[in-house]
Amino acid sequence: MRIVTRPDFDGIVCAVLLIEALDIREPVEWVEPNQIHRGLIDIQPGDIIANMAFDERCSLWFDHHLSNRIDRPFQGCFQASPSAARIIFEYYHKEFIRDFSPLVQAADKIDSADLSLNEVLNPENYPYIMLSSTIHSFRVSDRPYWDRLVNLLRSKDINQILKDPEVKKRAKSVIVENRKYLKVLQENTRIIKQVSITDFRSFETYPGGNRFLVFSIYPDTSVNLKIRFDATNRDTVIVSIGHSIFNKTCQVNIGALCSRFGGGGHHGAGSCSFSKSQSENIIQKIIDILISNQKNEDKRKI
Repeated sequence: MRIVTRPDFDGIVCAVLLIEALDIREPVEWVEPNQIHRGLIDIQPGDIIANMAFDERCSLWFDHHLSNRIDRPFQGCFQASPSAARIIFEYYHKEFIRDFSPLVQAADKIDSADLSLNEVLNPENYPYIMLSSTIHSFRVSDRPYWDRLVNLLRSKDINQILKDPEVKKRAKSVIVENRKYLKVLQENTRIIKQVSITDFRSFETYPGGNRFLVFSIYPDTSVNLKIRFDATNRDTVIVSIGHSIFNKTCQVNIGALCSRFGGGGHHGAGSCSFSKSQSENIIQKIIDILISNQKNEDKRKI
């Protein structure tokens, strides 16, 4: 039995809960959502997919992204929820010896981007937000760190975790990194009407930083489009889109938009990937849709 999930805060909490509820001993398989969408992961019988799209080969599936909803029987649970961790927590609530309520509440807040401007600009003042800030987008070299966080979260409270030498080192670097990231965003972001477009394709390594920082820099924008190459394959372009958490005037259903191009997500955030040869055409289509700012409701309702 193996957990297959993504390396963000919600995915890490999902792994914590599943290990505790089911006594799983195998290492977590950390993957990017686009790898599941494109069928690049060897899903095996017994695998549990959490916080990502369904694969018919898995034995259990837990997710909350509306664009990933399926109309076939499956084992597990899919429902609207601020986090996938919340679904797993409620599904296995009788199996937990320890009270994981504070951790799940933090996953709800962080994954649903229910953050204030102060929490975005000063994460060091908010323990769970600080911890989540140490988790970058997919870097293969960070696998040991994601595993470390899973083990820490299973047995220690947040204040103890922040004193862990590796966590403490990364937390300090986040503060410095965000200052640098501010400049990187300004140098690589252009504005078209209410849309900010951040293009990181010129970078060999994807620059890390607070994903909500762009909205504090450009308060008049209502949505951000981030473009980068896949970390392991520069023939694949990944686009991430998110509503501003401060200027809430974007009407486009991002999950539904991304599903048109092989991806998915929530109403307010999502991602998709495609080949480099198709990228300019698809990116322009996405930009045009975001500029039009018209509702595009996903017909797949819960």
